[in-house]
Amino acid sequence: MWDNPRLLNAAANALLAAAACALLYAGLQLLLRSALFPLREVTVRGALEHTSRGEIERAAAGRLAGNFFAADLGTLRVALERLPWVRRVELRRAWPDRIEVLLEEHAAFARWGDEGLVNSFGEPFAGRLEAGAAARLPLLAGPAGTQGEVARRTRRFAEILAALGEAPERVVLSPRYAWQLRTARGLALELGRDGAETVEQRLARFVAAWPGTLGRLARRPAEGGGAQVDLRYPNGFALRVPEWRG
Repeated sequence: MWDNPRLLNAAANALLAAAACALLYAGLQLLLRSALFPLREVTVRGALEHTSRGEIERAAAGRLAGNFFAADLGTLRVALERLPWVRRVELRRAWPDRIEVLLEEHAAFARWGDEGLVNSFGEPFAGRLEAGAAARLPLLAGPAGTQGEVARRTRRFAEILAALGEAPERVVLSPRYAWQLRTARGLALELGRDGAETVEQRLARFVAAWPGTLGRLARRPAEGGGAQVDLRYPNGFALRVPEWRG
């Protein structure tokens, strides 16, 4: 080996590389422990309506130990994402002494079941609303894990019903995956299950038929509530109004 210059050069290069790595590691450890780069400020950005500064400060307390380089942003992100109204968190270091926090809140789209909310992406979350604000949201229900699908269909039902000046107040997906809908003015619609004709197509057919059928009545079935429409027929629908006779 001692007579082989190539091997000697390779060994020397390896030793130099190891020494450089050791120096780099030592320098990094010194930098992470240094008091020369303290964190002085945490700024929070984002349109926040339901998350207070106090909640953010309590969630962040004790989770930014160390200096500008050593602060564990991952731990802080997890803590902030546990706040009930926080959907997404972005963090970045801003030289020389600041951490920038961008929070995105959930936008409540509907109530889900007896408690809980669903956001505009169909994701369930644990936020709370005052009773009046919650009552203005549609009520959705369905089997576990179907929040996204029920929210997506509800949005589509609202688009179809807009032609009648109506909106969904309650949408239920049964355990057999049959759809039921009640409008804001109390009209109950039995949509059934998807088949050769989707439930959206049945609802659109009903809306198209409304002006020439139920829309011509002096007293609209939806007025006062209690009216039920069964749309599970291939070529029509059945109407039941409890107080009507004959």
